[in-house]
Amino acid sequence: MNLLVDSHCHLDASEFDVDREAVIERARAAGVQWQVVPAVTAASWPKLRVVCQQATGLYPAYGLHPMFLDQHRPAHLPQLREWIEQERPCAIGECGLDFFVEGLDAEAQQEYFLGQLKLAREFDLPVIVHARRAVDAVIAAIRRIGGLRGVVHSFSGSPEQAAQLHKLGFLLGLGGPLTYERAQRLQRLVREMPLEQLLLETDAPDQPDAGIRGQRNEPARLAVIARHIAALRGMDIEDVARATTDNARRLFNLPA
Repeated sequence: MNLLVDSHCHLDASEFDVDREAVIERARAAGVQWQVVPAVTAASWPKLRVVCQQATGLYPAYGLHPMFLDQHRPAHLPQLREWIEQERPCAIGECGLDFFVEGLDAEAQQEYFLGQLKLAREFDLPVIVHARRAVDAVIAAIRRIGGLRGVVHSFSGSPEQAAQLHKLGFLLGLGGPLTYERAQRLQRLVREMPLEQLLLETDAPDQPDAGIRGQRNEPARLAVIARHIAALRGMDIEDVARATTDNARRLFNLPA
């Protein structure tokens, strides 16, 4: 198979502390040559940087995830600017909006999200966006700031929302949830969406595919996602791998 890019993997998570090197080797053996590793809190940035420095093909993104709102502080946005200036990451994120989890202040989420979008525009970096039950609000924020590009990871919206995001320069990241039998709407979207809008992801250690239901996910499982998408679209897996890798390399400016 052509080499693959896992466009969203939390390789710095504590679940990988005991065998991270072996996880990376299994990924490479499965054809996953590059991994984009997004942050979730300011406190996680230093560890994420170290993890990505320890092996080739790992590319950090720095941001503030909406689900960790209680750990964010207003000072973290200027700190993020400093990290971007110093580290020159491949993207800003994971950032976004989550209207599914109860108790997350929507107004505070918007402030952090808009702040990160402004930084992405200023530094001409793509954004890695979390949008759970919040796709319309995410689209509105992207339009409000303007001049952006990026990916909405673990996309679960409608074809109409997907088309709007495509016009705005945003790709869609798809992974494990796609492989479950109940994911009929998402599978229809994959059959019909433009291939140039598609990125592969695992979101490891979360969102395992149907073959490892309930287990720890890892980037080597990206090959399963690629095969599933190839079958849904009636394509050769090599073509899916080539196209999605090219998409990721263009978006994140990854080396050949």
